[in-house]
Amino acid sequence: MDDTLPGRFEITKEGIVHDMRSPVKPHALTVLHLRKRLEDVMPEGLVAHTGAPDVEGEAEGILRRPDVMVISWTDMDVPGAFDPHTLIAAVEVVSRSNPDNDWVSKMRDYPLIGIPTYAVFDPRTGTGAVLTDIHNTPDGPRYATRKDFVYGEDVTIADWTISTDNLPRYG
Repeated sequence: MDDTLPGRFEITKEGIVHDMRSPVKPHALTVLHLRKRLEDVMPEGLVAHTGAPDVEGEAEGILRRPDVMVISWTDMDVPGAFDPHTLIAAVEVVSRSNPDNDWVSKMRDYPLIGIPTYAVFDPRTGTGAVLTDIHNTPDGPRYATRKDFVYGEDVTIADWTISTDNLPRYG
């Protein structure tokens, strides 16, 4: 698609997801709040990264770009896509137009490629969940533990607890 189409593309087990990425202020602001709040509590040497490149699980044929990736500076210094096994956590802010991408597809893909912690923030409902403890099931690796939260509560992502106070909501 050689950069001629707007938006970005991700490859899932089900096919290609085309995200038009029209700017949505609450989505972008939530991503920035989460990045800042995580970086305020994480130790030196780790970053809450919000840009390129993608995360690629080559063996599974999956290419994703989380809204926020918790990763070490050292593990970012690689050519091409990040190895998903180097991520400490992936954080997603649910899209207003395609919530199943975050709540269904990524909940399946992230444990499959080995991302140990997956946090989902949903500005539609002011709720979210943190998923951990990958285990094998007949349908493949899945998260065994899910901790739901509502905006206003503190939430723990990997080893760090952040506030969800005053996160933007969709109108």
